[in-house]
Amino acid sequence: MNLSPSESPICYLTPRRLALSAWIEHVPFGMFLIELMRPSSIVELGTRKGVSYSAFCQAVEKLGLSTRCVAVDSWHGDAHTGAYGPRVLAELRLHHDPLYSGFSRLLQSSFDAAAAGFEPGSIDLLHIDGFHTYEAVSHDFHTWLPKMSTRGVVLLHDVAERHRDFGVWRLWAELAGRYPSFMFRHGHGLGVLGVGAELPTPVRDLLALSEADAEQVRRFFHSQGRRVARMVLANFIFNSPARLMSAVAARARSLRLGPASGA
Repeated sequence: MNLSPSESPICYLTPRRLALSAWIEHVPFGMFLIELMRPSSIVELGTRKGVSYSAFCQAVEKLGLSTRCVAVDSWHGDAHTGAYGPRVLAELRLHHDPLYSGFSRLLQSSFDAAAAGFEPGSIDLLHIDGFHTYEAVSHDFHTWLPKMSTRGVVLLHDVAERHRDFGVWRLWAELAGRYPSFMFRHGHGLGVLGVGAELPTPVRDLLALSEADAEQVRRFFHSQGRRVARMVLANFIFNSPARLMSAVAARARSLRLGPASGA
């Protein structure tokens, strides 16, 4: 096997964005993919807390690339994530803007409206992680496919999820036989789809691995993903007392101010 992720330092990089996320176990691979592709442009559809997107941006910075990055999200939530307010985007901006605003932007928009702002053939890497019904993800894929370059790779998250009305697995079943592809089963499943006719050689090698070599890659990134997930959990537990005390203090202030404000 010529592909050796275990020898790549970027696979062991500590992510700056340590937040609870269904994508957290794919952070090492996300960074490694940036090294394999060295894309000129990255677009993410569905960002929320920004764990995947921040991993892409961190890899871009670490590798010294001239990549342009855009994250597209309404930051209002949907039936799968639940609704959430402006605090999620505001908190992400506090992390993102000082680190990555020189080459990246957070675009608050619907996916369809945002598509009009991208030229055909202009995107090297597209990550789709929006509303997860079959109809929604199929619409997103086919709407944005003309925007993909000849080097284009599409990532689809949740390809292993079959509960509720999740339908990404159905789209993946259709596309994996049509394009060169690779699938991770851990972390709710991540599909890697080579939609471009002139894929970077390392990406083409990844998508053409034998099943035995593919399993080695899957085991390696599953292990690295669990390492990062443990870091996130430890960070959450470490900061939980501070969050709890902050919530208690805020509640105490509201109780003290309540009667006075009503007087």
